[in-house]
Amino acid sequence: MDTVTLARLQFGITTVYHFFFVPLTLGLPILVAIIETIYVRTGKEVYKRMTKFWGKLLLINFALGVVTGIVLEFQFGMNWSEYARFMGDIFGVPLATEALSSFFLESTFLGVWIFGWNKLPKALHAATMWLVALGSNLSGLWILIANSFMQQPVGYAIVDGRAQLTDFGALITNPNIITQYPHVLTSGVVTASFFIMGISAYHLLKRNDDREAFQRSFRIGAIAAIIGSVLVILVGHAQTQHIAQSQPMKLAALEALVRSEDPASFSLFSVVHQDESRVSELVAIRIPAVLSFLTYNRFSGEVKGIEDLQADYVARLGPDNYVPPVMLSYFTFRIMVGAGFLLALLAFIAVVLVWRGIFERAPLFLRVLIPAIGLPYIANTAGWLLTEMGRQPWIVYGLQKTKDAISPAVTPGMLVFSLLLFTLVYGGLMIADIYLLMRFARQGTTEHEQPESAALAY
Repeated sequence: MDTVTLARLQFGITTVYHFFFVPLTLGLPILVAIIETIYVRTGKEVYKRMTKFWGKLLLINFALGVVTGIVLEFQFGMNWSEYARFMGDIFGVPLATEALSSFFLESTFLGVWIFGWNKLPKALHAATMWLVALGSNLSGLWILIANSFMQQPVGYAIVDGRAQLTDFGALITNPNIITQYPHVLTSGVVTASFFIMGISAYHLLKRNDDREAFQRSFRIGAIAAIIGSVLVILVGHAQTQHIAQSQPMKLAALEALVRSEDPASFSLFSVVHQDESRVSELVAIRIPAVLSFLTYNRFSGEVKGIEDLQADYVARLGPDNYVPPVMLSYFTFRIMVGAGFLLALLAFIAVVLVWRGIFERAPLFLRVLIPAIGLPYIANTAGWLLTEMGRQPWIVYGLQKTKDAISPAVTPGMLVFSLLLFTLVYGGLMIADIYLLMRFARQGTTEHEQPESAALAY
């Protein structure tokens, strides 16, 4: 493999490992804060036990998420120094803001929450978890503001071959962030809600002690799951419509649309052959006019195909291959959407069973929910692969190509060594995270008497 491919593979693997922890870190603090708020308002000890139990699992996930995230920032200066040189004045602004405000807010008040039990007034202690939730989601917002510039550059000027920020307001109100951030936030809520429902289902099936805690947890998880699932689908649809305007080649790739159509058909199943900048259709089963409807909310309207977009980019930007990996974009989109609709169906069934008061008498469904904990992770990973790979060959859309962003100092040998090292270390961390989550999840609420000492162990 060449240097660019190895560097991309290394960053991609590192990102996927890191993003394994992110959605739960976004969604779970919100649900823990809600549970603790109910405890403050009702005074029922069961909600205190629930808060401590789910908070303990949050701590494990948070600690390992921080470790994996730090390495990503180092890679910008090491493997991608030309990107850092070109984009540093812009990319550094949201990253620095995230570290100095959101991350410190999140980590500081998480520490206060851990050690504040029985020391702070109940309402003030619950407020610290709300601040953790605010900090974690503000942290995600700033990271996505940086990513949104890479997807749709705004508020900049090119000075001496470098991008410089000219409008901070435009940066933080980037049209891309309007749909991207809500999509990520709601996916975090879905991840956390299925995490809670799956673990609660395990304990309900085992008929362990403190059934009341897991009955109540299941109900809260089901409500959050249906709200999050519906919102993630609606916002995802809006995001796809925005992509049609901002990155039409990504839309053409995820639909395997080789030639422009008006009205445009939606692909049920397609296979294409891709060779450099040429894409030929091998198999295509399509529904007429549906893609136009999904794009424009009407059964008419042209959606440009890969061939026309490639020719247009060559005319405007010069000879090159502007087509992303089509089959990867096509299938990651369908994995993401398929998992999303399956999660919505499971959430709907859970809410119906909760409403009828019979969810404990549905053991088959409870068993399904345990492996369903992994479904949001599959959807999240597929979505990020689509987001980043569908933008290729651009690292900053329309401004800098990925092949021009690599550091000239790195060699294939360096990248192979570090890639193997990161994969082994991160694989170990992933195993450790799953082991710790499973271990403490199985223990139940009765084992959770001292969250402070447990947190210090990590």
